[in-house]
Amino acid sequence: MSNRVDKVNSLLQHEINNIFLKDLNFPDGILVTLTHVDCTANLIEAKVYISVFPEENTEKIMRILNKLIYGIQQKVNKRLKMRPIPKIIFTADKTISKAGRVEELLAQLKNEEK
Repeated sequence: MSNRVDKVNSLLQHEINNIFLKDLNFPDGILVTLTHVDCTANLIEAKVYISVFPEENTEKIMRILNKLIYGIQQKVNKRLKMRPIPKIIFTADKTISKAGRVEELLAQLKNEEK
């Protein structure tokens, strides 16, 4: 991946994280984390991966974010001094749940060996 795409990924992650912290209020007890950003090579789209805890609230949070996506995009557009600014697409990050499942399986195997 090019150095420019990496820089844009990092910049978008930083700005969207700031928006999450300062401008958005998620329901109490729900932790929303931006895990990473993945821009296309032509910088037209940016997939923003979101992790939600507890996990059963993921769908609810994704609906909220997709309703707010226009406002979030506008804030990013105003804050960044670059063109083009990639179109944001929120995506649920499944890697954490997969990692949890791997941990479970490893614990099961360890218990079976005893």
